[in-house]
Amino acid sequence: MPADGTAPGAAVHWFDLRTVPATPWKNGGGSTRELVCWPPGAGTDAFGWRVSVARIAAPGPFSAFAGVDRQIMMLDGDGVTLHGELGELCHTLQQRWQPWRFAGEQPLDCRLIGGPSTDFNLMLRRGQWQGRVQVLHDPATVGAAGAGLCMVLQGQWAVLGGDAARVLQPGQGLWWPEAMGARVLQPLQPLSPEAANPHPFAPDARPALVWVDVAPVNM
Repeated sequence: MPADGTAPGAAVHWFDLRTVPATPWKNGGGSTRELVCWPPGAGTDAFGWRVSVARIAAPGPFSAFAGVDRQIMMLDGDGVTLHGELGELCHTLQQRWQPWRFAGEQPLDCRLIGGPSTDFNLMLRRGQWQGRVQVLHDPATVGAAGAGLCMVLQGQWAVLGGDAARVLQPGQGLWWPEAMGARVLQPLQPLSPEAANPHPFAPDARPALVWVDVAPVNM
């Protein structure tokens, strides 16, 4: 897990994507910044759920994750096309902030439409965890129901509740492993176009937040 300064056992873990180390892929086609891998120390072969941000810099096959359900969403770049085992087009990942679900064991070959792209990934161990990825523009409450993660895509968001209020910028967020004391995420008015700093995750001026909620599968 990323070193975010959160004390062990704390219910809330804060992160800044800019300081999360990038791990290069073995095939040299990109890199991954892991935001959370649950449970701690599980690794890529035994996690229950995992969230990461990846940079796709070259064409090549997606890594296979047997028994894992995946959701992928483009954040920035020209996009990619995903082709099946026989070369048929399965999906075009080009429109920002539109999650797409697929099975982790499905053979997929990735081809760049133009330059490199950045995507957001949720992986869930099938039969053990369930969850979804969505983009929010309105106030939301975190921690009331179960585990999850959120990261600012656009604008500024105030986190109200807990020990102190915080204001999160694009690329910053938090995750929580279980239900906790509820915190409210409140979008702030975006800066004027003249004052706003351009950000690669920003297709328009609305405040936006990527939201992940996960829960164990009831057997």
